[in-house]
Amino acid sequence: MKSRRMNKISSYNPYSINNKNNKAAIIVALFVLVIIGLTGCNNKKNVAPATYSWDEADIYEAEKGIKQGGTCISTELPGFSGDGYVDHFENEGDGLELKIEIPENGFYDLNFISASIGADYKENYLYIDGEEIGTVSVQSGDFSDSLYERVYLTSGEHSVSVTKYWGWIAMDCLKVKKSNELDPSIYEVNRELCNEKPSPNTTRLYNYMCDMYGEKIISGQYCSSMYGPENVAIQRATGYFPAVMGLDYGLYSTSPALFGEESDATTNALDYWNQGGIVTISWYWYAPIKYHTGEWDQSYLTDYTNINLTKIFDESDEEGLDLLKKDIDAIAEQLLILKEADVPVLWRPLPEASSGWYWWGNGTSDEYIQLYQYMYDRLTNYHGLNNLIWIWNGQDSSWYPGDEYVDIISWDVYSGEHIYIANTQTFLEATQCSEKNKMVVLSENGCLFDPELAFRDGSTWGFFCTGKGEYVIKEGTVNEYSGRFTEESVLKRAYGDFRIITRDDLPDIKTYGDK
Repeated sequence: MKSRRMNKISSYNPYSINNKNNKAAIIVALFVLVIIGLTGCNNKKNVAPATYSWDEADIYEAEKGIKQGGTCISTELPGFSGDGYVDHFENEGDGLELKIEIPENGFYDLNFISASIGADYKENYLYIDGEEIGTVSVQSGDFSDSLYERVYLTSGEHSVSVTKYWGWIAMDCLKVKKSNELDPSIYEVNRELCNEKPSPNTTRLYNYMCDMYGEKIISGQYCSSMYGPENVAIQRATGYFPAVMGLDYGLYSTSPALFGEESDATTNALDYWNQGGIVTISWYWYAPIKYHTGEWDQSYLTDYTNINLTKIFDESDEEGLDLLKKDIDAIAEQLLILKEADVPVLWRPLPEASSGWYWWGNGTSDEYIQLYQYMYDRLTNYHGLNNLIWIWNGQDSSWYPGDEYVDIISWDVYSGEHIYIANTQTFLEATQCSEKNKMVVLSENGCLFDPELAFRDGSTWGFFCTGKGEYVIKEGTVNEYSGRFTEESVLKRAYGDFRIITRDDLPDIKTYGDK
């Protein structure tokens, strides 16, 4: 089956070393390669990536752009350049379009000098030539940088638009410069796991992922079981199963059991591993029942809980730590089953913490970090779980718990419908969370990116893992593929790309790297 993803090799190879006519040529070629390697000729590692200064940027004043909706020119805020700035991004349809001129094909950085009305975080849509490519954000009440990096643009004129999402910004100008070249060393990750005594299969899996990183991208899909609706729909559409299956351990928390809920996630993890797949497990933590303020099945959300982590860790909430410990221990019981079966797990607890949507991120970053580190210590040192590869999904560098607690950095991105960008801006942001090189993965995505764009832009995520339900399954069907978010042609192109690793492409992880 793999032959569909690469050119078949003829049984007679005229370049084979067994072909006597070519032996001399091959020896000469090898000699030349050795000389090149020794002299450093064409050795890119010896060449520093090119950088470009903002002093060389082209500047486009906002007040000279095309105002959309209710936006208008103002002069009340201090510190603007030119003749004013544009504000009143308040209602749907409000925006600003600027025409920019690009001298040559390549990657460019866009810096929207903006201020936040009210001096709090604001985020608004960014379009290039009418296509949504992401968002730009600003927090300062003074005019400051709002940077979107590494946009590929062809030579000639382009339309750049910012339209209301959160709104309430003032835009002074847009600066455009060539992007600094990517440093290829970002893909040379630290191969030491944070657990000093990982199981052999855990080490093998991580080494395989490191070997692939920067060269290929591992496919993934959240699904309830090996032959769950999403996996079946993808296999029917493409002929392939995803390499990684994503599961959630939320129902193993203590409170769902009080309402008669059960889970077979551990059994399904075992099944997928035994079929040659890789397993990633998240923990969307249903809070202990003491902290519920609404329905139990919403108790992982901030709005339906009243947990105060500061009171738990300073023991003002006397039973709080014991309640959290019981939940962690319940999860450990399941992870220990996988440990005994020698199944390595890409473990992603406490997702999307900085969003504030979930109770573990409702407080400060320090509270979250304390909880994360406590969980790490309990699972690693108390329960002896050495089959976990720890994925941090805080999505803000100020929430980073430290290199000694993190193996992989991840981000979740839901771009919208039929938006096939590789989210390079987010990828680059994630690489900056640690001073050590950590692998970066797309732990959740809605629309699947186009592999051509990912490899062109240099945002080759370690793996992706598409969300369940509507992101894959057509409404009203059991397992019919939906093209609502990712068109079927794009899905087929992705899974058919030799640089995208499906389950069929995986080696036997149990023996990977063994001599």
